[in-house]
Amino acid sequence: MQNATTSSANTMKAYEVLKIGQNRGTPRLWLEGVKAKLAGFLPGLRYSIRKDDERKMLVLELAEDGLRVVSKKLKGNVETPVIDINSKETLSIFEGFESVRVIVQKTRITVLPMQVDIAKNERLQRVISKLESGEALNVGSLSHGGGVLSHAMHHGLMTAGIPNRLAFANDIRPELLEQSSRCNDAWDPDTIALAAPMQYLAFDVWAMEKLPKIEVLEAGLPCSGASVSGRAKNGAGHAESHAEVGHLVVPFLAMIAKLQPAVICLENVVPYQNTGSMCIIRNFLRDYGYQVHETTLHAEEWNALENRVRMCMIAVTEGLHFDFEALKRPEKKTCKIAEVLDPVPADDPMWSQMQGLKIKQERDLAAGKNFKMQIVNAFDTACPTITKGYAKIRSTDPKLQHPSNPDLLRQFTPAEHARIKQISERLVEGMSATVAHELLGQSICYEPFKAVAVCIGEMLKSIANVVAPKQLAVA
Repeated sequence: MQNATTSSANTMKAYEVLKIGQNRGTPRLWLEGVKAKLAGFLPGLRYSIRKDDERKMLVLELAEDGLRVVSKKLKGNVETPVIDINSKETLSIFEGFESVRVIVQKTRITVLPMQVDIAKNERLQRVISKLESGEALNVGSLSHGGGVLSHAMHHGLMTAGIPNRLAFANDIRPELLEQSSRCNDAWDPDTIALAAPMQYLAFDVWAMEKLPKIEVLEAGLPCSGASVSGRAKNGAGHAESHAEVGHLVVPFLAMIAKLQPAVICLENVVPYQNTGSMCIIRNFLRDYGYQVHETTLHAEEWNALENRVRMCMIAVTEGLHFDFEALKRPEKKTCKIAEVLDPVPADDPMWSQMQGLKIKQERDLAAGKNFKMQIVNAFDTACPTITKGYAKIRSTDPKLQHPSNPDLLRQFTPAEHARIKQISERLVEGMSATVAHELLGQSICYEPFKAVAVCIGEMLKSIANVVAPKQLAVA
């Protein structure tokens, strides 16, 4: 059992970040004042330096037979202890590092690289090691929802020849995780379902210790506070004021620091780019050794019927080189709504006049409100955005016109909704129409993000000798 004396000696008394200087072309580490005094390093006392090359660490310890002597600096009439290490050989273990951290204990001073530099190097070496061995990369998913982004990332990476598996998925709604675990082939038997608010999970030390480190993290943080309608409802004018989701940037970054992904993919509504949260994300990731790349993805460029426009951020560990210019778009082709329709008979009860919505439209127009019904037919080549509240049958959501009676309209089915967004209808198989539309309506259009995943995969292949595995069929 550790005694009180040993415990006291191991207690941290100070912590400081120091830059490695230069003196006549030689690296120099200069410690003075309270740091040295707290460790008992007083002017005239001897100390030794122990160099640990494996852990890239210097340990300074007081020793009567030490080869070095603590010098002094006068500040007025006060002697201030100074430790001056100006040796290329001694400081060679910090080559490539600009700063170090100094840990002060009783009779000992330990100098180590910055934890952020250690983390950056570790995640880079980890991903390279897995790529070279052919081991599947671990992917983590936050704000998983129905797993559409996870599915796109999984199959995009596989298309590029990068084996990968979903290590965990976190969402506040357990029923969505259950649906995804049944129908989404990004999951495997060992995928961990984390049904909890992200802010609780991120700071649950016990639970976080059980999660593996991951190589890729994907997330679609809730956009309720950043969307145009969300800001209007909040009234405060900024996304962070949203009571339920405005603060999720904090646990998001906490989980990045813990899980150490080499690559991060974040999607959101375009206005999220101008939020305080996004500023914090950019600055934190920069300081934590990532390079951040952002673009806006227009689904129509991937021949989607719904031109959902989405912000996409890719952050890669320094040492990896990502470029959105390498993103490949398919040859442009004209698609018609008829191509995604279920075989609904002309006399099916789904068709109705929706007289109440038509009356509301007239009332809104008379009141000077520009709320018009959005009616499309089978020959149209585009569909207005279908939102998560589509099952409520609102006047501004798109309606399909009957093929022979223009007075009759109907809602799109969940399967049609999925196809409009290029999403596999299997992901909503067996769900109620209400929940299926909600899942799809707050999701992405599929093909742009699959293309992003392919682009990530090609980047990863370029840093290691990767043999492409057998391609998996897309579900």
